[in-house]
Amino acid sequence: MAEKGTSAALARFQMLYRNTAVRLSALYLLLFAVCAATLVFYVTSISESQLQRRMKDSVAEEVGILNDIFTQGGLQALLSVLERQSHQPGANLYVIAGPNGEMLAGNVAKLQPGVIDAEGWTDRPFLYNRFGDQSSKDKHMAVANVFFLDNGMRILVGRDLGEPENARLLVRQALMLALGIMGLGALIIWFAIGRRALQRIDRMSGAAQNIMAGDLSERLPVTGSGDEFDRLSTSLNTMLSRMERLDEGLRQVSDNIAHDLKTPLTRLRNKAESALGDKSERGHTAALEDIIAESDQLIRTFNALLMISRVEAGSAVAEMSDIDLSAVASEVAELYEPVAEDAGLSIEKVLAADCRVRGNRELIGQAISNLIDNAIKYGGGTGPNTIVLVTSRAGGGTELAVSDHGPGVPDDKYEEVTKRFVRLDESRSKPGTGLGLALAVAVMELHGGRIDFAATVPDKTENSGLTVKMVFPESKAN
Repeated sequence: MAEKGTSAALARFQMLYRNTAVRLSALYLLLFAVCAATLVFYVTSISESQLQRRMKDSVAEEVGILNDIFTQGGLQALLSVLERQSHQPGANLYVIAGPNGEMLAGNVAKLQPGVIDAEGWTDRPFLYNRFGDQSSKDKHMAVANVFFLDNGMRILVGRDLGEPENARLLVRQALMLALGIMGLGALIIWFAIGRRALQRIDRMSGAAQNIMAGDLSERLPVTGSGDEFDRLSTSLNTMLSRMERLDEGLRQVSDNIAHDLKTPLTRLRNKAESALGDKSERGHTAALEDIIAESDQLIRTFNALLMISRVEAGSAVAEMSDIDLSAVASEVAELYEPVAEDAGLSIEKVLAADCRVRGNRELIGQAISNLIDNAIKYGGGTGPNTIVLVTSRAGGGTELAVSDHGPGVPDDKYEEVTKRFVRLDESRSKPGTGLGLALAVAVMELHGGRIDFAATVPDKTENSGLTVKMVFPESKAN
């Protein structure tokens, strides 16, 4: 049983360690511990060395003073000063020894042999006993400066190393306590934040599982905190929304191809079958002309589908450049003026100067062509027989509007008419594929803009006309 429990605990630990957040946290904790230990030893070493330096400076200064006292007052004055100094609280170590090294006076009971044999600072710390030590084994460490008098007597002035050592231990303990509290706080914060992060990752994983199962309407959770997880979720949700639209468009295209292309293909078959039954040359010629016309319409439909697919795939992004939107609109309008005249309409241009956008000239021109072509087809009505083409700067961006005075489109149908192959019942009698607005929408999405719809005359219930706007975002070209 114990072995099973140990194996289960090990398996849980291995599973936990596979988590990136746990590994990163462990790495940061290890780095923090190494830095903390280095800081502790560095600070304590610096503190100890500074204390020792100040201690040596103090001893050296006192040695100089004692030398002056001996020079001015003789041995008796020196002994008097040493006697008085040795009994003060926190006093230095004082030893007076004869020329042969025998200790004569001082506040030290016993010295390590050889300490006062040489003049100057001791090479290394030495051991000594104090008066009142319980045992001769009670040793203390000290450093000292030894100087010889003219009569051969030796004077030792030293300092116990217990004070720097105690200071070092005190500093180390304080730092260890502070760093321990910081480490504990870091662990608590890591547990709180790491646990929350893991929970969010679990929620994201759950949403991803639903998406992989086929539910493209599922979205990754966004808490609103604006952190890395939220930014990642927002980006992925935008991507999922686009994928959902493309998937929906693909299903719609498949359905519409099966439905809308069935009719022209059936007509082609029927015309070919009729041509076989018609023995006259004129009948054959008429049938072939009809077949060619139907084939051209099918080719135009497939070309439009290919163009939409190319735009939605973003294959034209590399061809972006700064273009004059008013110039492009004017060129397209000139091409359609004869067609408009044949339909009993005229094109009025109100084009602002310096309406520059960054985009693909070919695609923007194609989108404008589709809007003008729709206005010519459906713009005839009881109102003015004029199609108005306007470019302007608005709200930091650039707009192009095509307005007609035809029957218009109901407000609740605006989104529907942008779908592929969708044609309202009122427009079924007109030639077309139902792909013009879908292409315009795809072009504007590629350029980071949008298509807006509005009634040309908002207050009218009938023949209110339709205004379609291509709204481009603010461009550095402006």
